[in-house]
Amino acid sequence: MRFAWLCSTSMALLSALLCAAPIVARVPAPAPPVKVAIVRNRSEGPAVMERGGLKQRLADLGCDVAPVLTVQLTPDEDRQYGAWNKTALESRSLGRLVAQSTGSDVTIGLLTNCSDLLGMLAGLQHPAAVKSGGPSLPASGLAGVKPRRVGLVYVDAHADFNTPETTLSGMLGGMPVAIASGMCLSRHRLLTGLDPALPTKYIVMAGIRDVDPLEQDLLDRSDCETLGVEDIRRLSTKVRDEVDRLGRLTDVIYVHIDMDVLDPAEVAGHPLTAPEGPTSRELAAALEVMFQHPKVQALGIASLPYGANDKNLISLNAAYRLIEGAVAGVKKRAQ
Repeated sequence: MRFAWLCSTSMALLSALLCAAPIVARVPAPAPPVKVAIVRNRSEGPAVMERGGLKQRLADLGCDVAPVLTVQLTPDEDRQYGAWNKTALESRSLGRLVAQSTGSDVTIGLLTNCSDLLGMLAGLQHPAAVKSGGPSLPASGLAGVKPRRVGLVYVDAHADFNTPETTLSGMLGGMPVAIASGMCLSRHRLLTGLDPALPTKYIVMAGIRDVDPLEQDLLDRSDCETLGVEDIRRLSTKVRDEVDRLGRLTDVIYVHIDMDVLDPAEVAGHPLTAPEGPTSRELAAALEVMFQHPKVQALGIASLPYGANDKNLISLNAAYRLIEGAVAGVKKRAQ
């Protein structure tokens, strides 16, 4: 009886102590800030994106934003002539800035037009050396440092897959993906620093809907994959599937956006709009999915309408919405 009384008394005391003890909830440690690097070309469109409050918007999202790096040419480079040649020199400078940004969670390129694609790819392909503890660098071998394999999600109303032989417009801006994949203008590509060229199986075309006939023939003969506008609008499983596929093939993935991919209502001042584009909100949601993949490490925004072509700042805010979608995806990686 005494033993039973002691047991019951002990249990009563233990129960009282447990009830009286304060419950201390475990507070999860705050997520580290997203490290953002911003590089830009020296033209007015990229300057407008920088000056419009981008850094503050990123800071409000909890990002740690590094000082903006701007393309600069040497006096000798500035004296050189030829529009295509000068474009290549600017891409080379842009690539060096991207290479310096190794170690950021995401690099954002504020770009003049789609010809800047080559510089973004070159910088990701040949990152600068980083301190110990940072991202791993390509392995060195007998032939030197191994370039990183770069995957490309090219988001544009146009494929920009023409060559000098197929182009109807003669515009260099209609050729950058073909140049990047080694189909034409090899000297131009090498001057930008992109070497080797990208295999077309490393490329996903997203949102394209205005393609020249001979350009379409080149696409049909390539290994490029596609994401349709409806895939973006509906956030189909193909969005994640294509990024996962690139992740298995490559070391790092770049998402390039020409603003003409959007619904013309949001880029009314763009000279090359095409009907039936996604809204910036729809594309931002797709970017959030893409940037959850750890290998998706850079975003480029090209061809922003500005000034008289964007009096109400609709296009500028659409561009910021896309950037915010990418950052939201990066934040979800740790969750």
